[in-house]
Amino acid sequence: MAEESRADLVAAEDVLLFVNAAITATGQREFHSGAGAQRLSLDFLHEYVRVNYRTVYAAALALDINDHNAALIVRHLLVSAGEASAEDKRVEGRLIAARLAALPPQRVYRLMRALRAAKVNNRRTRAIFRDWLGARPDLGFDAVKYRAGLKSAARHVHLPCPDAELGDFLFRPGRRSRYAHPLLDAHRRAHYEQGALYELPFTVAEGFAARHGVARETFLKRVAPRATRLERLRLQGQAGAPVADLAGLPLTRLALFVLSLAPGERAARRAELTDALRAAALRAAGPHARSWGRVAAVLDDSYSSAGSGLKRRRPLAVALACHFLLEALAAPGAYRGWWTSGATDALLVRPRGATPLGSRLLDALEEGPERVVVVSDGWDNAPPGLAGEVLRVWRTRLDPGLRTRVVHLNPVYDADGFDVRRLAPSVPTAGIRDAEDLPALVEIAAFAEGRTGLAELSTYLDRRTADFVASVR
Repeated sequence: MAEESRADLVAAEDVLLFVNAAITATGQREFHSGAGAQRLSLDFLHEYVRVNYRTVYAAALALDINDHNAALIVRHLLVSAGEASAEDKRVEGRLIAARLAALPPQRVYRLMRALRAAKVNNRRTRAIFRDWLGARPDLGFDAVKYRAGLKSAARHVHLPCPDAELGDFLFRPGRRSRYAHPLLDAHRRAHYEQGALYELPFTVAEGFAARHGVARETFLKRVAPRATRLERLRLQGQAGAPVADLAGLPLTRLALFVLSLAPGERAARRAELTDALRAAALRAAGPHARSWGRVAAVLDDSYSSAGSGLKRRRPLAVALACHFLLEALAAPGAYRGWWTSGATDALLVRPRGATPLGSRLLDALEEGPERVVVVSDGWDNAPPGLAGEVLRVWRTRLDPGLRTRVVHLNPVYDADGFDVRRLAPSVPTAGIRDAEDLPALVEIAAFAEGRTGLAELSTYLDRRTADFVASVR
């Protein structure tokens, strides 16, 4: 029985390790490791968990993992369909369909191309993607914006085109002199008529504008009505760019935008930016708002929070977003955030200095909060190891009764350790990519304390799977 229990705990640890990786890792360069090491480490984890825990590997699609890993899971499940039982295939099919519906369309089209290259074209795969294509709101829009992807997908899954002109647009583009679908016809006319490009989606119109030699400022002013909210956000700072509407933006995306602004502009727009961040935090908190009692946070704004060239300021943006979300989760007036740099103005934080997590943990614990949340990449180096020692003494000597619950959320995957870096064995750690997932991740982190086996974790995953599938019906 003891051996079974030990094996059960090891299995739970393996699964949690994979979940942390699937939340944080994207195969891109991080501050402390290169892209090659990231991809190699992630590929090993996917293979290991798929072979040994296929059921929970598929169930990870129902968790708050990032899109990169969700697409990888779908691909691996479809490539290895011969390893699954009929019941497994049924459950996997529902999870895959639900996750595809939640993925950005460009990523799904990329996934179809990868499966085509891998020569995966069985009846089950074709049915899954035909259903996804059939649920798209406007295939004409997809034909214009994702033309190569839709064309490849139509061939791969043997998709009968719903009307002849869509088939002509994809496979016989010079056959028709006009199209009934307005976007298809605008795309045809944009080859020789500048005015038509302003009827197209922004990214498509951008290519035609360059072909016609339209001045960038003129183009941005005229195409503004066609730009999405996120496209407006990316264009901020360019001459002629439309003004971005911050209302309704996701919290982490908004934090990234705030950090992209110069400190002077942040200070000048303090009221607007703070109000937008607090409103986004309240939306993210949802029913948990004001329910967490006294909360303290240790937030990492050390130099490594700058991230990498591909993920600029991502760790710092997660910490900033968590700061405002924890303020929304705490009781009114019962939250305080401690930045590792000693900064007191969250809106003006920037990556700088070392990472004195131990000192800031002492500050946070001294106030006796009910919860302490640490948001850091785990590279405690001023001095090294102090945070782990503080947490060890706190848990074993000063607070063995768990009056204060401490959790560590890490936004950076450690390729060498196949996991996110941890501060102390006694403190649960979970990976985090978007601050909006914080309440659910705190729940997952509780499984990482080493006292829960695979049965309890599987029950949790079954519940999340049922909720996830039901939410996208």
